[in-house]
Amino acid sequence: MAMGLAGLYQPPPARLGQSRPWPDTCLLFRTRGVGTRDQWDPGHIRLSTSPLPASDLDELERRLGFRFLDRSYLSLALIHASYVNENPESGLESNERSEFLGDAVVDLAVGHVLFGGLGGATEGELTAVRSLIVRSETLARAAARLGIGDFLVLGKGERASGGAGRVSNLGDAFEALVGAVFLDRGYQAARDFVVAALEPEIALAMETESPKDPKSRLQELAQANGLGAPVYRILSSDGPDHLRRFTVEAMVAGQASGVGSGARKVDAEREAASRACEALASRVPSSHGRLAAGS
Repeated sequence: MAMGLAGLYQPPPARLGQSRPWPDTCLLFRTRGVGTRDQWDPGHIRLSTSPLPASDLDELERRLGFRFLDRSYLSLALIHASYVNENPESGLESNERSEFLGDAVVDLAVGHVLFGGLGGATEGELTAVRSLIVRSETLARAAARLGIGDFLVLGKGERASGGAGRVSNLGDAFEALVGAVFLDRGYQAARDFVVAALEPEIALAMETESPKDPKSRLQELAQANGLGAPVYRILSSDGPDHLRRFTVEAMVAGQASGVGSGARKVDAEREAASRACEALASRVPSSHGRLAAGS
C-alpha cells in the first residue's frame, strides 16, 4: 500500500487563453474574462491594513515556502476571533471564513492524494486513512512545525492563557492558511501546500496496511474484551451554522474513554474513538493489543 508522494498528481493542461497560477478549479471566481491578476476577486476579501508588520509577514512566508500575490489573504488567516472581539473598532474580520474554506480544501487535497496513491483501497479504507491525517492534532502539529503560532493575532486574554500554542487555534489557523493559499493561487497551489505541510503524516498513514475506521476498531476492541458496544455522547456543538464544531465523548462500559472534535459529528466521533482505542489498548490484555492497531 505504501507509495511515494511525488508524482501522484498531474494537473490538467491549461486551457487556451488560461494562464497559471489560476487552474481550472478556480473558474468559479473569475469576474471579467481571462487575463491578469487584477481581473480576479476570489472571495471579495481585502484588508486595507494588517495587524502584523510587513517584516512578520515576510518571515512567515519564508517559513511557509510560499509567497502570496495578495497578502490580505495571509493577514486574514492569522486573525483569531478573540482579537476581533476585543478590538471591534478595528473593523477586521476573523479567520473563521477562511478556516471554513480551508477545511474543505484540506479534505479534498488529502483525498485527492489518497485516491491516486492507494489505487486498490476501498472507499471505507480511504476514509479511514484520511481520518488518520485530517484531525485537529495532526493539523496543529503541522502548524507548529511551521511556527504559525508565533504570528497568530490573538486577544490579550487568549494570548495570556496560552492561545498561541492551543491545539484548536493552531489547527484552525492551518486550515485558514490553506484557504488563503487557495484564494490567492487556486487549488493546485493549495494542494501542493497541504501535501508538503502534512507529508510526514500522509506518508505514515499510507504505509498502514488496510486501516480500519476508528469507530470499527473501538467496537472490535471493546467487544473482544466483553465491554459491549461503545456509545457516543455529544458534549457540545458550538459556532455558527457554517462553522459548527462538535465535541463528542466515546463511552465504553459506561466510562468516558476518549474525546474528539470536528466540523462534522462523524469526524468528532472518529477522533473520540481513536483516542478511546489508545486509552483502552494500554489497559486491555496484550493478546488483544493487535485490535487497537487496526490489524
